[in-house]
Amino acid sequence: MIRYALTRLALLVLGLVVASVLIFFSLRVLPGDIAQVIAGSTGSPEQVDALRERLGLDQPLWAQYGYWLGSIVRGDLGTSLITGTPVAAELSQKAQVTVPLGIMALLVALIVSIPLGVASAMRRGRPFGTGLSVGAQFFAAVPVVWAGMMLVVVFAVWLGWLPAQGFPRDGWSDPGAAFRSLLLPSVTIGVVEGAMLLRFVRSATIQASDQDYVRTAAAKGLTRNQALVRHGLPNVGLSIVTVLGLQIAGIIVGAVVVEQLFSLPGIGRMLVEDVGRRDLPKVQGELLALTGFVLIIGFVVDLAHRALDPRQRGDSA
Repeated sequence: MIRYALTRLALLVLGLVVASVLIFFSLRVLPGDIAQVIAGSTGSPEQVDALRERLGLDQPLWAQYGYWLGSIVRGDLGTSLITGTPVAAELSQKAQVTVPLGIMALLVALIVSIPLGVASAMRRGRPFGTGLSVGAQFFAAVPVVWAGMMLVVVFAVWLGWLPAQGFPRDGWSDPGAAFRSLLLPSVTIGVVEGAMLLRFVRSATIQASDQDYVRTAAAKGLTRNQALVRHGLPNVGLSIVTVLGLQIAGIIVGAVVVEQLFSLPGIGRMLVEDVGRRDLPKVQGELLALTGFVLIIGFVVDLAHRALDPRQRGDSA
């Protein structure tokens, strides 16, 4: 297990290095001059040149990347060109919105997918199971923006139960208001991601129900459903753990869209605004942090799956 963990950790570090290269050089091919954007339309050519030199933009790209990579190793994600604020500090502040939003969306997705996916598999071929399967197909294809707009119309406009947009200025000092402001956005992401996961849970449950050990348990006196619940669902749980990494990545992508739709001051909205302002040091720091988060989640999921699966505990890396 230790050897496996060290191997996965080395792959995690390698993935971060590759991601940093892709992020840095991809942003450098965007059109426009950062120094000109900062100087504004009134900036003279001399001022733009001086600003470019001060920011190190006149150096070769490999030298700029080396300086940025060295800063990352020291724990410095950079400083915003627009506000002069450390990127890490702004990420920490915005994470107070994005992280709870992601956790709530993941809980909604699990609550929707696991019981309904198992029920759909156990009642396959019946109207209830078929209806769940068709509903999952529909909601999995629904765009996140459309789902959010429909939820706003129903629960914010018609019923008036929840706020349509915004987040309390005092943040989590008022937990009730903060929770209510994140409820619709989290359901928006969770329902769409949950529909995708439901289809996987259904397929995994059907596959488990066809295994020999389930048939053997049924032959010894258990009903088909009892045998599936006692002996098949633990293996379905292992499969769900494997897929959770992909689901969390989907939730992060959904948060970028949903934070714009619901005017939430989170990391996703900040990222979109910084791209528009060409604040490249901040954008590359934000992208690397998000990429690192996804890779760490994948690392944890891999370790959890290996620890939970007795068939892999004695295997070598």
